Amino acid sequence: MGKIQDAVKEKYGAAAKQVAAGKTARCGGGAQLSGCDPITRNLYDAAEKAALPADAVAASLGCGNPTALAQLQPGETVLDLGSGGGIDVLLSAKRVGPTGKAYGLDMTDEMLALARENQKKAGAQNVEFLKGTIESIPLPDNTVDVIISNCVINLSGDKDRVLREAFRVLKPGGRLAVSDVVIRGEVPPEIRKSMELWVGCMAGALQETEYREKLAAAGFQSISVEPTRVYRADEASEYLVAAGLDPAVVGPKIEDKFISAFIRANKPLAVSCCN
Repeated sequence: MGKIQDAVKEKYGAAAKQVAAGKTARCGGGAQLSGCDPITRNLYDAAEKAALPADAVAASLGCGNPTALAQLQPGETVLDLGSGGGIDVLLSAKRVGPTGKAYGLDMTDEMLALARENQKKAGAQNVEFLKGTIESIPLPDNTVDVIISNCVINLSGDKDRVLREAFRVLKPGGRLAVSDVVIRGEVPPEIRKSMELWVGCMAGALQETEYREKLAAAGFQSISVEPTRVYRADEASEYLVAAGLDPAVVGPKIEDKFISAFIRANKPLAVSCCN
């Protein structure tokens, strides 16, 4: 897991520096910073973006808009796993209001610095950014009502541990509401072994059935996976080239197999002794 974590930290630290330099972040890095199409395009509406600091929008590297789908309520406590530049934390803070709280968790110093600066610009008082990994969440048991995440869990090399940690910090009756990349069908081994694509949100993705199984093993119930975007092979050509792969050869093998999905699950009100 350490090699994967180091690669993620390096790439997303570089993305934060790009934003700080006045550019738009890009999943795989690179000189032409036009955003992470197709994964990150058109995720937030104009009203949401207009209410946030420009750097929070520029640093968004997610694959969905979990805050729009999580049905957050005033007074709730929310935790964003892998909060990056803070866009989903700041949106969540608005939804839970002054009686609620929004935590952001990130392991990258550059992203944390950017997020805290965005928090200041937004004047958000009910926000706290924490340094740590999603495999070891620095919060006590039964702390939060809702866990969100935006295309980050798939980047972890130990997803079982991430989901167990998420279950631990949720209050009984709490809910997981995350956006993530999910696979339907078999994926070529040349993609699985590509660290560049792993960091770029693709190669670390779980099969839909495997995701469900891991959530259930962690103790979650009422699990659902709702597709929000299906990626075509031609849209992935940029990532394939960055990994040294031939889009003409690999592209047909991944056609329509990678999807963005909104994944929901609940922690039971009464947890058995053995979970």
